[in-house]
Amino acid sequence: MNEILVVEDNLSQREMIADLLKNNGMSVTVVGDGIEALKQIGKSKPDLVVLDIVMPNMNGYELCRRLKNDLKTKDVPIVMCSSKGEDFDRFWGLRNGADAYIVKPFQPKELVGTVKQLLRR
Repeated sequence: MNEILVVEDNLSQREMIADLLKNNGMSVTVVGDGIEALKQIGKSKPDLVVLDIVMPNMNGYELCRRLKNDLKTKDVPIVMCSSKGEDFDRFWGLRNGADAYIVKPFQPKELVGTVKQLLRR
């Protein structure tokens, strides 16, 4: 079973994303910010990270850069999932190492399909 780490500070968004992925056969761990994410990844490396951008303590861009610059996690796919939907936001997310960028609100099929596609790589 694939292990997905959801990094999202908004409780309702975090629960909705986690439930969606669990209902599609994935094991999900949730954390509320980038610092918690680094601690969790230190305990158990996920197969994929779903990452918000706007969070307290460490934003998603910085966390993405850290993960992609670390030899232990550089190959872990990252899906940025944010309400920041401008072309510049998408460009900046991909520039910082994200493998995919999804704008909230999203269609459930879009998130699940993107996650499954990246896990097949």
